[in-house]
Amino acid sequence: MSRGRRYETEGKLNYQKVFAVIIAIIVIAMVVMIIKNVFIQREKLNKEYEYFTAFSADKWGVINQDGETVINPSYQEMIVIPDKTKDVFICTYDINEEDGTYKTKALNGKNEEIFTQYDQIQVLENIDENDNIWYEKNVLKVMQNGKYGLIDLNGKKLLDCEYDEISAMKGIENSLLIRKDGYVGLANNAGTILIDVKYSDIKNLGTTYKEGYITTDENGKCGIVSTTKIQILENKYNEIKQVYLGDNYYVVEDGEEKIINQAGETLIDKGFDDIKSSTKRGIIFTQKDLYGEMTTSGDILIEAKYKDLKEAKEGIYIAKKDEKYGIIDEKEEEKVPFEYTGIIYNEKANLFLAEDENYKTTIINDKYEKKLNGVLVELNVNDKYLRMRVDSDYKYYNLNLEEITSQEALPNNTLFLKKENGKYGYVDKKGNVVVDYIYDDATEQNSYGFVSVKKDGLWGSIDKNGKTIIEPKYNLENNLKIDFIGKWYLGEEIGVNYYCDK
Repeated sequence: MSRGRRYETEGKLNYQKVFAVIIAIIVIAMVVMIIKNVFIQREKLNKEYEYFTAFSADKWGVINQDGETVINPSYQEMIVIPDKTKDVFICTYDINEEDGTYKTKALNGKNEEIFTQYDQIQVLENIDENDNIWYEKNVLKVMQNGKYGLIDLNGKKLLDCEYDEISAMKGIENSLLIRKDGYVGLANNAGTILIDVKYSDIKNLGTTYKEGYITTDENGKCGIVSTTKIQILENKYNEIKQVYLGDNYYVVEDGEEKIINQAGETLIDKGFDDIKSSTKRGIIFTQKDLYGEMTTSGDILIEAKYKDLKEAKEGIYIAKKDEKYGIIDEKEEEKVPFEYTGIIYNEKANLFLAEDENYKTTIINDKYEKKLNGVLVELNVNDKYLRMRVDSDYKYYNLNLEEITSQEALPNNTLFLKKENGKYGYVDKKGNVVVDYIYDDATEQNSYGFVSVKKDGLWGSIDKNGKTIIEPKYNLENNLKIDFIGKWYLGEEIGVNYYCDK
């Protein structure tokens, strides 16, 4: 017999409480997701991005260092990024090849047009001695009403739009030629006018802007102006050679070649055919196509008998004899035999790099000892290491030429290249295998976290966690450098620096 409902022992479900608990769980989950998303967005806002030109399906766009598309590839002409750390992208469009006209605009990382008050916006392109293209830092050329001026990458006006043309001095940074009414002057990248617009020509004296400039007036006479606007030599010389000699100058006056000082006094006017460079002791000169050294008084220090001669550091010279390079001292005593096809001195590392016929490099220390030999892959003076391929293995060394691990050389990396049984893979900082040894070739992690891997003749990429981004599928045999950002690989034209997908 039943005892009644209030005496039932079987539990009953309270649906209102259950429903409330479910709602609470959902709300908590949503709050957690919102907070997580806020942190992700905040991280993205605070993250310092770098940007790269991208090429896909015959169109140009922009990606960032994570391989994410910033500007969809949709432009016929290459998008130019004057500074990879700033989201300012210069686009060219509406090109009329018949009359040579075109339009330009600047976009930011949100694909919004900026600097719209100008009729045209252009980068100031330059080129180095190896034909690598680069752009003047933090400056753009803009046009209004047919005249040119300068702004910085934030849009701040640096020079009014009043010039007929503005261009970079070839191979010299921070030196902008400004032209007006048939004359030329010079400004720096901050818009400061260093030389007034009153000359027929302006050239660099040395290999950087710091050495000053050669000016030519309307009468064809040459002088020297420093980067601090000081007139060092008045415009009275027929020619001034583009050879930096410190406080001395190589000039032609009344048909006579000579070396003069800042006061215009003649130091040397005979005993040479040409002057090549200055040294701590004097100058390198040539006579009958052979190189020697003399003082600024004309006294011979090293007879003109070498096919090439360069001062590496005080009292030490890289010389060429019988088509081979070696190293000599100021007494012409041989420090390194004449047996190399080329020698370079790296001042910051204080090392000599000597290359032979097989394109292998011998590393020579400051005691002129031959310490290492192999294919030099990288010399990084900032992080104080060098990487070489010795036989078939990659090895790392510090600048004392002591072997170190890749973990010691690259402390910020998460993956480290390792070879086992003829195949490449990756380990972490503790040596644990992250990527199996299955690849025929591979690269170390780049500064954006990606590695490039090769298998069966094709290349692909892996991210910083060891996750495959793209399986090996690209034939990059024509590429001088292999590098990936996400699915994008570095283009063949190495001096242009753009990334592709196929």
